[in-house]
Amino acid sequence: MNKKVDLLKHYLIQNAVPILFIVVSAFAIPISQFSGTYLVQEMLVRLSRNSFLVLSLLIPIMAGMGLNFGMVLGAMAGQIGLIFMSDWSVVGVPGVILAAIISTPLAIALGWLTGTILNLAKGREMVTSFILGFFMNGVYQLVVLYGFGSVVPMTNPAMVLSRGFGIRNVTNLEGIRKCLDNLMPLNIHGIDIPLATFLIIGLFCLFVLWFRGTKLGQDMRAVGQDMKVAGDAGIPVERTRLIAIIISTVLACYGQIIFLQNIGTMNTYNSHEQAGMFAIASLLVGGASVSRASIFNVFLGVVLFHLMFVVSPMAGKYLIGEAQLGEYFRVFVSYGIISLALVLHAWRRQKDRERARRSLRGAVEE
Repeated sequence: MNKKVDLLKHYLIQNAVPILFIVVSAFAIPISQFSGTYLVQEMLVRLSRNSFLVLSLLIPIMAGMGLNFGMVLGAMAGQIGLIFMSDWSVVGVPGVILAAIISTPLAIALGWLTGTILNLAKGREMVTSFILGFFMNGVYQLVVLYGFGSVVPMTNPAMVLSRGFGIRNVTNLEGIRKCLDNLMPLNIHGIDIPLATFLIIGLFCLFVLWFRGTKLGQDMRAVGQDMKVAGDAGIPVERTRLIAIIISTVLACYGQIIFLQNIGTMNTYNSHEQAGMFAIASLLVGGASVSRASIFNVFLGVVLFHLMFVVSPMAGKYLIGEAQLGEYFRVFVSYGIISLALVLHAWRRQKDRERARRSLRGAVEE
């Protein structure tokens, strides 16, 4: 009986965050008065919009580098590709492909920079990548606000500020809006399914599964478990960690392009800022931790996190007559869940060590 209770407590500890969100969502959905069809449609849209960004976090976790807050650098690279694409007036799927081609070398360079810095900050990767994101945000603002139109020539005057240089606050992406989502249209009982986008996400999932079985994937898992042991086994630890961050940054770049083609407009100076925060929060809501994450955690987290985003304003309106409270709740959730997950991760590690010691004592007594 004690063993069953211990296993139940262990399960609840391991899945505390998704269980909490399921309970809160079950309470908020009836209050919001949204129909089931509407919620299903919204979840499909948000899954297609956000999943690629969240999936880009898996490989650094596999390599033991924790949650890659530096993925915002990849988002910045994707947005620069979209700026050039808009300036050259390339529309549709070719525009998305062109933006990806332009931004890939920049994402690789930014990933190399991030990985090099994180190799100098072993054990403090998350806080280092978080601060690096703030620093590179300033560089991005400088380049976009002063470089484009002065150093980098722009052919489309509608994109440039009236002073002659600098990109306007909003970049119109109407030419590529939902071009991937509508490439293979599918409607089932009035619900639009962005099939082409889901196929791309599915191929990415297959890539992750395949990558885990490769030599490089096995090296990353070994480095993630113990860098010293991996180094003694002949694995180039720093090179492996560097490759993990480069891959994550490039994938985040593509994820931001997919995200913005769904939106159809880009806040030139702010769209990338919440990409990392919301992606990490979604992954943690799905039951992932700093050291363990799976594809299942990605999709569960995106659904639960964005379901809360959809229902919380209306639930706040009908519950207390103030929809704005739901908006504040969104910000509270996105930051609070990361803090909660990090605390629970430390707590889980302590509980796991205690369980291991108890098991060891039991084996010795026998």
